Amino acid sequence: MNPISRERLEKTLARVAREQGLDQERLRRWVSFLAMCGVLERAIHDGVLTRYFLKGGVAMELRFASAARATKDLDLGLDGDRAYRLSSFADALQLGFDEFTFRLRPQPHHMELADTVRVEVAIQYRTRSWQTVDVDLGPPGAEVADLVNPAISGLADMGLPVTTPVRCLNLNEQVAQKLHACTGPASAGRARDALDILLIDTLGKLDYARTRDAVERIFKERATHQLPKTFVIPAAWRPELESLAFSLQSPLKKADDISREFGAILERLTTTTTPEHHARRQGEGSEVSG
Repeated sequence: MNPISRERLEKTLARVAREQGLDQERLRRWVSFLAMCGVLERAIHDGVLTRYFLKGGVAMELRFASAARATKDLDLGLDGDRAYRLSSFADALQLGFDEFTFRLRPQPHHMELADTVRVEVAIQYRTRSWQTVDVDLGPPGAEVADLVNPAISGLADMGLPVTTPVRCLNLNEQVAQKLHACTGPASAGRARDALDILLIDTLGKLDYARTRDAVERIFKERATHQLPKTFVIPAAWRPELESLAFSLQSPLKKADDISREFGAILERLTTTTTPEHHARRQGEGSEVSG
């Protein structure tokens, strides 16, 4: 396939966005995200990276496309400490992907409350500026990735290669992390996590038994608070939840309905177990009684 010109790509992007009813800038970000997935996969193949995990909102978008909320940054899990993650990511970007090249902007931002480095990546297509994306470089957060075929359509129509599959944080693990974040002491501004959990459940993708095991482990490892059996959506979340639900055409649009359904999901997660979980519990009980 011969590479298309930057001008033709821009015109095709506008046409595809219009035909599919997508926001043009959102489609542009999807192109950027998948171009970065392409360079990450190349880095795996060339031995520059051992593994990577897409996390956060970008993993949701690549799984569920426009059914998920839009995100502007790319949350990435890599091995090593902050300095190693930054250097290995920089090495990976040097490889390029198709007609895309990548350049790290200077002065990364080290987040104080999380083991994360935020960097800006300037993306070029055929040597001309395409977009700048914020990338959060955190720890992997899991041992095994889900290999996900991106649900995003339209890139083939644009004449661009689609990297597939991509490596996303295991969905059970992602739900557990989101549940921990939105029920904990630092939950201010985490309304989107509750809505993400509802979306995963609504789409029939929430494996309650396996997610329950992931939830138990995450809460134990992080040890910031106990897994609640009930949860009331904070009043401060209500406007954001209703706005997001409306934009996503969620069947639940009122905060009261969202709160009630989130509570029902939480109840199912705290009562559902796998046979392995039950056996482990039985074993723990035997050790205590012995």
